[in-house]
Amino acid sequence: MGTRLSSLFPSGKQESCDQDRKESSLSRHVQEDEIAHFPYVEFTGQDSITCPTCQGTGQVQTGRMNELVALVPYSDQRLQPQRTKLYVLLSVIACILISVLVAFFSFPRAVLIEGNGFQSAQVRLDKNSSQVFITLMTTLNISNTNFYSVFIQSVSSEVFYLNTVIGTQKIENVSVIQPLSKKQVNFTVNAEIGGALHFVYNYCTEPSLVIHNIVIFMRTTVKVLYLKNKYQDSLEWYQYIDCGAHYSSI
Repeated sequence: MGTRLSSLFPSGKQESCDQDRKESSLSRHVQEDEIAHFPYVEFTGQDSITCPTCQGTGQVQTGRMNELVALVPYSDQRLQPQRTKLYVLLSVIACILISVLVAFFSFPRAVLIEGNGFQSAQVRLDKNSSQVFITLMTTLNISNTNFYSVFIQSVSSEVFYLNTVIGTQKIENVSVIQPLSKKQVNFTVNAEIGGALHFVYNYCTEPSLVIHNIVIFMRTTVKVLYLKNKYQDSLEWYQYIDCGAHYSSI
């Protein structure tokens, strides 16, 4: 039990074992270093071919880098973007919202036209020709309810007495009305009553009458242009005019 290990193995044999271990370790390091510097070699068998990309060199040529396509595993995270459904939903909602806003602001709305009849009337009587000349001044209030400007192309008026046209007026390229704003358009129509209606002169100059009212009918048409669309509206009204009061004789 008390025998030393050195007595079992002579010193000569022990040194030989140590030398063998050193040589084995050195040989292993040499092999690893050689493997590390060993060039790439493809071992092709009967059912295999040499890789056409690297041509057996294990390296891709620089000039062919733009011709190659890398294969990515299906499980790669880059093929599974996060929150895809959320992004798609937000995109759809944004598109719908933009479409609704564009439709709301570009949808054509009516242009409101209001007339208050004749603002004033000036009567002139011609004794020699038994004619009655009337100058009618009218104001139109035009409101633009759209979110874009509208262009008033023309304002035309016709004045009638007993279904006979006694005066016309037309104004071209009237004005531009800004979005959500109003504008007044003033115009004057000159009317002439005579010829077959010469009796009107006698009626207007009859001294026995206190009031010399005649009924004038007026039709006004307004043409509006916006977003390449044309809109037309007409106003009609009857109004009494005293042709015997505050008149001038010519």
